[in-house]
Amino acid sequence: MAVATGGCWSDVSTLHKTLLTRVDMYEHDHGDAMSASALAQLLSTTLYGRRFFPYYAFNVVAGLDAKGDGVVYTYDAVGSYEQVNYAAQGAGQKLIIPLLDNLVGHRTRLDTPPELTAEEAVKVIKEAFITAGERDIYTGDSVEIITITAAGKQSEVFKLKED
Repeated sequence: MAVATGGCWSDVSTLHKTLLTRVDMYEHDHGDAMSASALAQLLSTTLYGRRFFPYYAFNVVAGLDAKGDGVVYTYDAVGSYEQVNYAAQGAGQKLIIPLLDNLVGHRTRLDTPPELTAEEAVKVIKEAFITAGERDIYTGDSVEIITITAAGKQSEVFKLKED
């Protein structure tokens, strides 16, 4: 599983430390790793518990479900979440989501949506972040892309700008 968070760095850091502690407690108590859906619910209740003074943190959880299929959950600041096919949070969200709607979600398109391999999905992600990075100064200079499969997870840091 992976949790990606955009927002205020101090809130993001505190939220991630809290989640890591609770995941460790879960694994210690149950003797098994937490599932993606359990992490999704844990994050929701953690955020909702701070609803009157919320973390300035907007999250995406990705992982594998019990069948080994990929799942993605997206959140608002107070813990409302939904399972989606793709998501983006943070500075470039408003530029990335329309691109993903077109290329991955095939919203308002009449042609058949292609089946994306992991490599093709990574290419789409890179193009989306290049596009956002060129038009939004807050998107940053690089993006960490994590590919999660049944064999494990791979991480790649992709540089957007060299200046």
